[in-house]
Amino acid sequence: MLKLTHSRAVVLMVAVTLMWSIAGVVTRHLEHARSFEVTFWRSFFTVLALLVILPTLQGRTVFVSMRHSGRSLWISGVCWSVMFTAFMVAIMLMPVANVLVTMAVGPLLTALFARVFIGHHIAPRTWAAIAVAGLGIAWMYGSQMAGLPVAGTLVALCVPVAAAINWTVVQHSQRHGHSVDLVPAVLVGAVLSVIATLPLALPFQASLHDLVLLALLGVVQLAIPCVLAVRCGRVLKAPEMALLGLLEVIFGILLAWVGAGEKPGAAVLTGGVLVIGALVFNELLGWKEQK
Repeated sequence: MLKLTHSRAVVLMVAVTLMWSIAGVVTRHLEHARSFEVTFWRSFFTVLALLVILPTLQGRTVFVSMRHSGRSLWISGVCWSVMFTAFMVAIMLMPVANVLVTMAVGPLLTALFARVFIGHHIAPRTWAAIAVAGLGIAWMYGSQMAGLPVAGTLVALCVPVAAAINWTVVQHSQRHGHSVDLVPAVLVGAVLSVIATLPLALPFQASLHDLVLLALLGVVQLAIPCVLAVRCGRVLKAPEMALLGLLEVIFGILLAWVGAGEKPGAAVLTGGVLVIGALVFNELLGWKEQK
């Protein structure tokens, strides 16, 4: 396997965010599949893909080792399941731009959760970034709350909350000498998502056209980029990963705009600039401090 240098990891991570960002525009071209059925089929195809990818990369013993993993792996898997399910349901309920900008507060929520639950120190710059990001979210939703479903907003918020819990659990485990392999955790999350959404997805209404698009999401938008992101995380520092991850928001909004005619409103753009700007400023300062 080709050695992953820093520059190659950066390029690969950009490709990962581009793959992540296709979810919104692809779902807008579905014919009959809706809500939980969309989530079910995407997770189902993710499971199939990972059942091939995992033993190819780590050998068949990976499944045996999963059975002997600590509870952190399973907690992480539950978090992945919530993220997979909530993201797709939110995409079906709200404009893509609103969902993606809401998700962008994930790193800041992670900082808060790590402070509250495992005692991580939060720098003043991060507190300032949290305040600015909160203002951005309020601005984005404040002027259009009447036109957006409250349920969609709450579902979208489940994604960064679950992500914050996930990374906090991983950090806590690593501090205590228990490494969590995130790729098997993604498989656990996909399996749990399939089980949880199957009863809600019936009766199936997806056409063959829908199944092809959902298979594309399961393999190209989720399974492959999640595996690649874990590999990038072994080379890139956390601030770099957070900054590059923001490209998903930009790519996702642009693809939904160009590919599905879903033009973001002025409030979304303004609020999005505040959220992303706060995170970029915070991560750049953190990166500078580390260097």
